[in-house]
Amino acid sequence: MPLGTLDRTPPPIFRQGPSALTKLVFFAALAVFLMVADGRLRLIQPLRSGLAVVLLPVQRALAAPVALWTSARDYLGGLDAALQAAQRASARLAAQSAQAARAASLAQENERLRALLSLREAIAARTQAAEILYEASDPFSRKVFVDRGLAQGVVAGAPVLGEAGVLGQVTRLYPLTAEVTLLVDKDGAIPVLNTRTRQRSVAFGGLQLPGGGALELRFLPANADVRVGDALVTSGLDGVYPPGLPVARVAEVQRRAEAGFARILLEPAARAEGVRHVLLVEPLALQLPARPQAGANTADTGAGGAAQGLAQ
Repeated sequence: MPLGTLDRTPPPIFRQGPSALTKLVFFAALAVFLMVADGRLRLIQPLRSGLAVVLLPVQRALAAPVALWTSARDYLGGLDAALQAAQRASARLAAQSAQAARAASLAQENERLRALLSLREAIAARTQAAEILYEASDPFSRKVFVDRGLAQGVVAGAPVLGEAGVLGQVTRLYPLTAEVTLLVDKDGAIPVLNTRTRQRSVAFGGLQLPGGGALELRFLPANADVRVGDALVTSGLDGVYPPGLPVARVAEVQRRAEAGFARILLEPAARAEGVRHVLLVEPLALQLPARPQAGANTADTGAGGAAQGLAQ
């Protein structure tokens, strides 16, 4: 083939369009035109609005994971804050409940102390306050220990009073403590006086009822004038308890025809449960004048007779 007949045009794949400089100038001019047209004539605003409408679902779909993550983080953070606030509120409520319980306990203790003070003023004997430390370990007895003993001048047989009445009696002494046997103990006994009938008798302990320890009036005839609700106080004839102290109230009277004695159950006026402070009273016998001795009386009588004989 002759050389003059060859096609020297480049194939389509190697064909080049406008130069890069031409493209730069064209698109720069187009950009300037569009900016001027948009700033002056607002020509691009409808296109921008349409494009925004078209791209809105895409934007929301792309923003959904971020919003979900933010909501989950805020929810978990709020839940944790709520749990912490609930814990703080529970702690404050528990502290306030404890304070209220302590305040109620202190109020009850103040009432008991006021009752003890008023009872102390009504007793002419020497008294001293004591605090119950603990109960005796023997399950078959009803005894407690108080924080006063020989060093504080406590004597054996001293009556022990609560704010409601007689609790028991000091039965054993130690240098700094004392053992108190309660009236409801099996060895407890106290002479009492019925305030309605003025009848004297003796109340014994040792009864265990569902409501706690109780007392019993023994050796009273079946027709004795005793009614439910009668108040019993100390008679003062034993030389230990001052007269007029509340002891018990008649709770039940059982009269049986086949028995010669009535069974009379008493509810103690004072109980050791829940009592913290008590009053120790000096026994009544220590305040009475000394009894004259029989020998001295005989000598005085003989001397008087001799003097009378000489006078005659």
